[in-house]
Amino acid sequence: MEQNENHINIELSEELAEGVYSNLAIITHSQAEFVTDFIQMMPGMPKAKVRSRIIMSPQNAKRLMKALAENIQKYEQHNGVIVDSDTTPFPPMNFGGPATQA
Repeated sequence: MEQNENHINIELSEELAEGVYSNLAIITHSQAEFVTDFIQMMPGMPKAKVRSRIIMSPQNAKRLMKALAENIQKYEQHNGVIVDSDTTPFPPMNFGGPATQA
């Protein structure tokens, strides 16, 4: 097996490389997909804006969950434990909402 078979050529445009800030995520699901809306919510503002929506299969959502847990563990080993404060005025990151319809 060639070494190149294990590599993926991923292109990242300048616009996407800037990233999008989110301080709230609403996750919903149906039998076929998980939908995550990444939202930017400002303190004292009655309106929040969905900055990005990601739709993925249940299998890919589980892979993402495992990869995120692994990366948080590595981060905490290097930088110390992330304090999870429940004093934030925002709803929790796994706020929920109605299930999506497929």
